Amino acid sequence: MGEVLDMAAVRRWCRGAAKALGTTRAEIDALNVFPVPDGDTGTNLHLTVIAAADALDQIPGGAGALETWRALSHGALLGARGNSGVILSQVFRGLADVLGPLDAPPGGTEFAGALKHASTLARGAVEHPVEGTILSVLDAAASACTSAAETSATDLAAVTRAAATGARQALHRTTGQLEVLARSGVVDAGAAGLCVVLDALVAEITDEHPEHYEVPARTTTPQTPAQGLPQQRNGPGYEVIYLLYAQDDAVHTLREKLDRIGDSLVVVGGDGLWNVHVHVDDAGAAIEAGLAAGRPHRIRVTYLHARTREPHAPHTGRAVIAVTAADGLAALFEECGARVVRRDPGLAPPLAVLAEAILQAGDEVTVLPNEPAVVSLAEAAAERAREAGASIAVVPTKAAVQGMAALAVHDPLRRFADDVTEMTRAAGATRFGRLEVAEQAADTPAGPCLAGDVLGLIEADVVTVGAGVVEVARQVLDRMLAGGGELATLIIGLYAPPGLAAALEGHLRDTHPDVEVGVYDGGQEQFPLLIGVE
Repeated sequence: MGEVLDMAAVRRWCRGAAKALGTTRAEIDALNVFPVPDGDTGTNLHLTVIAAADALDQIPGGAGALETWRALSHGALLGARGNSGVILSQVFRGLADVLGPLDAPPGGTEFAGALKHASTLARGAVEHPVEGTILSVLDAAASACTSAAETSATDLAAVTRAAATGARQALHRTTGQLEVLARSGVVDAGAAGLCVVLDALVAEITDEHPEHYEVPARTTTPQTPAQGLPQQRNGPGYEVIYLLYAQDDAVHTLREKLDRIGDSLVVVGGDGLWNVHVHVDDAGAAIEAGLAAGRPHRIRVTYLHARTREPHAPHTGRAVIAVTAADGLAALFEECGARVVRRDPGLAPPLAVLAEAILQAGDEVTVLPNEPAVVSLAEAAAERAREAGASIAVVPTKAAVQGMAALAVHDPLRRFADDVTEMTRAAGATRFGRLEVAEQAADTPAGPCLAGDVLGLIEADVVTVGAGVVEVARQVLDRMLAGGGELATLIIGLYAPPGLAAALEGHLRDTHPDVEVGVYDGGQEQFPLLIGVE
C-alpha cells in the first residue's frame, strides 16, 4: 500500500475511474432529471474519463508529472461529453494546474490545494451556477479536503478519504436543494458520478478497492421541495457541444452571445483550445457564434426532448435532400432528383429549416450535408424526424462532389437500407479537393502564402500554394490521381478564370488519358474549383 499519487497511480486512478463509471453508468443515467431528463449523464461521464485514460495511454510510461497531468487534462477536454462531462474535464484541469509542476508526488496539503483550485475553476466555467448540482458537491469535497489537510498535512489517504466522504454527504443534500430533484426523489446525477470518481481515487491511494461503487437509488417517495428552491422550466430543444480554437478575448464575447440565446452554458479550456457546451433552441446560431469567435470542430448537436410518435401515419414516399449554398450546384442536385435546402455561403442552414424540410420530404429520406459543419446539424434534424416516425439516413458527405457521387447511384426502387448503403459507399469512395484564394498572409502546411495566393486543398489539408488558379488546379489533380482514379469531376466556381475547364481537360487528356472527366458549372462563390476523384 503505497498511499502515494505518483504518475503510475494517476494512470491507474484514471483507468479505475473509467471502469467504475462503466459499472455504474446505467444507475447514474437513471438519476438524470436536471438540467434536462435525457438519461445520459452516467454515459457522458464514462466517455469523458475514457478519453482522459486513452490520452494517458498515448504518452510514455516514464513521463513526468507535468506531461502526465497535462495529458489527463487535455484528453478529458477533447473527449468531454455533456454538461457534467465538461465540468469534470475542468476538475482535471484544476488538478493538473497545481499538481503538474510539483517535483514530488503530492501530500495531503498539496492535494487539498489542487482540489480547491479545481472547484474554483469548475464553478467559474458555468455561466449561471446552480446549487444542488455537481458544483455544490465539488465545493463540499474541497472544503472537507482542506479541513483534513490542516490536521493531516502529509497524509494523502486521510485527505482524499475526507474529500470523498464530504462529497457523499453533500450528494444526499442535493435532493433538497433543487426543486426538480426534490419532486423526483433523486440526487443529482452529475454529482453522483463525481462521487464515484473520488471513490476510485481513494481506492487507488489506499489499495482498498470496493466490490461495487455506491450510487443512491431513486427513492419511492419524492420530497416536497422547500420554499424558494430554484424551479426547473421547460428548456431549449438542443444541446450543442464543440471544440473551439480561439483567443481568450473572443471567448469572452462568445460567452455573452451564447448566454443570450441559451442556457446550461459551460465553457472550459484555455491556451487557445476550448470546449463549449450550451442548450439552445437554434443550434445553428450557437455554431455560428463559434465560427465568429474562432474555429469550431467536432460539433455535436443532440435533440433533447422526445416527440410523440405517429405510428399509423401513411407512407409518404422516398426522397433525397441535398444541402448547398450555390445556384449551379442546387440545379445539379435537382436535376439528379434531390430536394435542395439552401444555406448562406460559409454558414450552416438553420436547424429548424433543415428539420422541417426532412419532415415534409417523406417517410424514407436520405440527407446529403455536403459540408463538414453541416453533418452534425443533419444528424440532429434527422433525429427529430425519426422521433416522428420517419426512416431517415444521413450520408456524411463532406463535399458537393461526394453528394453528386451518392446521387449517381441512388435508386428509389431499391430497399431503403440497401440504397443508403450504396450511396454511402459511393460517397466514401470519392476523394475531394478544392481551390480557394487566401484572404491574408499565413503559414500553411505547404509553405507560407500571401493574400491573393491560390491554395490547393485535398480534403481539409493545404497541399500546394501558387499564384495561378490553373497551375494550382493541375497540381491538385495530379496529387489526387496519383493513387489512381477512373472519373474526375470538376465543378467550376462563379469567379473562376475563363478557360479553366478547357485547360484542365487538356491537362488530363495529356497526363491521364484513361480518366473520364465531367465538368459542371457549380456557381459557388467561395471556391474557384471543386474537384472529385472516383
